[in-house]
Amino acid sequence: MAAALSWSCADVRLGEVETALARLRAEAAEDGPSMRTSVMTHLAWVPEEWTEQARDALSGMAERHPSRTILLFPDSDAGANRIDASVSLASFELAGVDRPVVSEVIELRLLGTRAQAPASIVLPLLISDLPVFLRWRGEPPWRTPELDQLLGIADRLIVDSTEWDELPHAYTRLAELFDRVVVSDIAWARTSRWRRLLASLWPEIGEVGTVRVTGTAPQALLIAGWLRSRLDRDDIRVEHVEAERLEGIDLDGQPAPFPPGDPPLPSDVLSDELERFTRDRVYEAAVRAAAAASGRLHG
Repeated sequence: MAAALSWSCADVRLGEVETALARLRAEAAEDGPSMRTSVMTHLAWVPEEWTEQARDALSGMAERHPSRTILLFPDSDAGANRIDASVSLASFELAGVDRPVVSEVIELRLLGTRAQAPASIVLPLLISDLPVFLRWRGEPPWRTPELDQLLGIADRLIVDSTEWDELPHAYTRLAELFDRVVVSDIAWARTSRWRRLLASLWPEIGEVGTVRVTGTAPQALLIAGWLRSRLDRDDIRVEHVEAERLEGIDLDGQPAPFPPGDPPLPSDVLSDELERFTRDRVYEAAVRAAAAASGRLHG
């Protein structure tokens, strides 16, 4: 990968950001012709406590998903009302492509009241006719103007309910969005290997009474919700043993076989979700079943 070109400035107008993008692309062209092959606009809402994790997840994704990435860092409590911006371009080689491909990253710090109207700020920077993927770090502030505005311009919402505290109640709020925007949940994606394994245990698994999940609380809730919705049974009891990742599942006291393969890296999970464009009705049913089972997660 070639060295990135960058620009930054405090208290900017959006026109200055677009001008900086054009100038950096011109500078990149001085080293030889390149291609802008963006396949999407990747938009991310990143509260301050999620900054490092957001950048880590983006690392290494440009080669797989050439895109314009717009990172929004809100700070509504700032003492000033302004936008601070930085723009960077990086070029890299793709197999079968004879010119370097350029990826763009725009970081916008929305200070004070500027954090309350994100859609109007983002709209001029979207690439026309390309899908918009919105990654929301942390639990979304349900039914707020900020969330409502960004959902109005997004084609897909990507969350990670592992980052949420108010579970399973928050699943009720999430389910309200299903008819409005396509939703992906990284916590759900991380159960895929185990769901395939459990499905292979049919028909015996159809009689399971208690599922004990060693993993995160969302993984326990979603596995149980998946089983309840797929088996059309609301009497399946779920027990939860806290762990940072999904380490094991017991069915009526008996350990399920461990699925093959290694857990995916965060960037791999996000990359996979950026390739999905249609609703996941199985996930939606699991979320609704998890929400309906409020208070039934046992330690």
